[in-house]
Amino acid sequence: MLRQPRRRREVPQLPAEAGLVVEDAASGFCGAVLHCEHESVELQDARGRVRTFPLRSAAFLIDGDPVTLVRPVQRATAGVVRSASGSVRVARTRARVARASRIWVEGKHDAELVERVWGHDLRVDGVVVEPLDGVDYLADRVAEFDPAPDRRLGVLVDHLVAGSKESRLVAAVRSPHVLVTGHPYVDIWQAVRPATLGIPGWPDVPRGVPWKEGVCRALGWVDGTGFADPAQGWARVLGAVEGFRDLEPTLLGAVEQLIDFVTAG
Repeated sequence: MLRQPRRRREVPQLPAEAGLVVEDAASGFCGAVLHCEHESVELQDARGRVRTFPLRSAAFLIDGDPVTLVRPVQRATAGVVRSASGSVRVARTRARVARASRIWVEGKHDAELVERVWGHDLRVDGVVVEPLDGVDYLADRVAEFDPAPDRRLGVLVDHLVAGSKESRLVAAVRSPHVLVTGHPYVDIWQAVRPATLGIPGWPDVPRGVPWKEGVCRALGWVDGTGFADPAQGWARVLGAVEGFRDLEPTLLGAVEQLIDFVTAG
């Protein structure tokens, strides 16, 4: 008598909703879902340790039974549509006439990232974001701008940490109508959470190597000839960002402070 082949047990798919407790079958790491971004999921165990696992290549267990985690479907609150920054999207509203106040950022990439996440909010509030091409002459540029109570200026600075060149340049700016905030990263690329790109972390780049080129090489973002094009690398980074959850909290807080400052009053 011929034996019937066993039917393969179908592994159920579960949305990786925050709070769901699962175990990684390979490592035995067990924790609750913190975030699920693109192709990865973050788990936090009972000791507070956090690890990131790829959704596609990892197998998970719930009470010993295998499951496949999938990215949860984003559900908007009834009647409320959120913008990329998490604010309530204002429908069918024309962009406000630009204020005299401005937000300055260091470069083109900074401006593009701010636009991607906060663009809706900035248009509603009539705030223009302008790239500076560096902050070496920040004090002179601020003096030329001539800030005033109705002409405020917010400045977002890269690598704003104690003892850095940037911190010394910022210290020369003294005006109650100017607010300078920043983030600790060498470049705005690092303000994008690694999990958003499906990488374990941003690579260390040796001194003397252009940072963006070094990152592209370390991550294998090169063409067939081995050429690392930072423009193509940035396209990957920016293209992966869908909203505020894809950014590090330090950048989120810095930009939100600037928007509040230039729109006050």
